[in-house]
Amino acid sequence: MNRLTLGIALLVLSLPLQAATLKIATVTPEGSQWMEQMRASAREIKERTEGRVQIKYYGGGVMGSDQKVLSRIRIGALQGGAFTPSALASQYPDLNLYGLPMVFDSEEEAAYVRERMDATLQAGLEDAGWVNFGFAAGGFAILMSNKPVRSLDDLKGKKVWIPEGDTVSRYSMEALSLSPVTLPLTDVLTGLQTGLIDIVAMSPIGALVLQWHTKVKYITELPLVYTFGFMAVDKRAFNKLDDADKAIVRDVMEQTYAKLNEVNLVDNRGAREALINAGLQSVAVDMSEYDRVRDVLMESTAELGEEDLYTPDLYTQMLAHIEEFRSRQAAAVEQTF
Repeated sequence: MNRLTLGIALLVLSLPLQAATLKIATVTPEGSQWMEQMRASAREIKERTEGRVQIKYYGGGVMGSDQKVLSRIRIGALQGGAFTPSALASQYPDLNLYGLPMVFDSEEEAAYVRERMDATLQAGLEDAGWVNFGFAAGGFAILMSNKPVRSLDDLKGKKVWIPEGDTVSRYSMEALSLSPVTLPLTDVLTGLQTGLIDIVAMSPIGALVLQWHTKVKYITELPLVYTFGFMAVDKRAFNKLDDADKAIVRDVMEQTYAKLNEVNLVDNRGAREALINAGLQSVAVDMSEYDRVRDVLMESTAELGEEDLYTPDLYTQMLAHIEEFRSRQAAAVEQTF
C-alpha cells in the first residue's frame, strides 16, 4: 500500500500544472494600440510563468456593459475587466476623487497629485476586493456636441450622456441644468446617431477610439473631467495563483500600465489635433464663463461629500496638493522675471 501511495504521489507531482486563465473584458477595440499593448503583456506573462498563467482578453465590448461584466465576474465567468472609475465607485467611492469636475486645471497638476495619492487609492481598491496594477491617464474629457456650447446658458435642457452608475456625473450635469441620459459605453454611438443624446464628455483619444467623433460637430475647450482607466481583477481569482506567478503578473502589468499612463497623454494631445483635422470645430470659452461653470460645479462637488461619494478628508488632502502645486508654479513664474 505504501508503495502504491508513493507511486500515485510521484505520478501526480510529475504531471504539468494546470494553467490558470484570467479572462478580462474591455471596451477597447481590437486592433487599437491599447489592445496591442495588453496582448503583448499577456504573451510576456505566459512566457515568464512557463504557461502557468494565461490572460485572455475580450475586447470591443463583446462582454457587454460594466454591470454585465461585473455580474460575470461574480459568477466566475470572467476574472476581471478594464474599467473607468464609475464602474467600481459603488464598491470604493474614493475612485471618484480624480474625476470630480474641474478639480484639476492641467495634466501636470493631476500628475503632481497622483504621485502623492495613487498608492492610497490603489490600496483602497484592493481592500474592496480588487487587485489593481496602476492607473492609466486618459486626459481631460471635453464637451462634444452637434451645436456649439460657449456658455452655461447653452447647456440648459440639453441631453447629456452619463455612464451607468456614475452618480457624480449625474449630480454635476444636473447642476449645470443638463438632462442626464444613462447609457452603457457601448450604446453611446447609437445614442448620438439617433438624437437620444445631444452632448458627450469624453477625452479626445477616447472619442477617436470609440468613433464618437463621427457623430458630433463641435468640441468645447473646457477641461471638464480628468479621466483614467485601470484593470481590476477579482482578488479571489488572483489569490489562486502561486505567489511567484502573482509577482510576475504584477510586475508585467504594472509596467504595462505605467507605459500606458505615459503614452496615453501624448496620444491624447495628438487625438485632439486629429479631431480638428477630421472637421470638428473648436469652440472657445471665455474666462468669465469658465469661472461661472466652475463655481457651479465646485458647489455641487462639496455636496457630494455629504452623500458619501468620496471621503471628505481625502478630498481636503487632494485640494491641499493642488494648492501646493499652484503655489510652486506661481513662485517659479515669479523667479523668471
